[in-house]
Amino acid sequence: MTSRGGRSGEFAVCIHNGEYDADLIVGKIYRVVKPKQNDRLSDIRVLDESGEDYLYPRGWFVPVELPLKAKKALVAIH
Repeated sequence: MTSRGGRSGEFAVCIHNGEYDADLIVGKIYRVVKPKQNDRLSDIRVLDESGEDYLYPRGWFVPVELPLKAKKALVAIH
């Protein structure tokens, strides 16, 4: 992941969800979204269970490198 974490086609696995049980599932892979101009470096923007992109603490996610076929399939879903 880039230092800002948001190139198209990047993914991260959720390792903690705080109190957001309905929005984030621990162990699930989420698509990382390009950060907005005023996003803090300590946060990461992902498409959560609502289907919208939201900011969460970066420490709640671990970047994952997926095979190209898997990336294409996941991008097509979103």
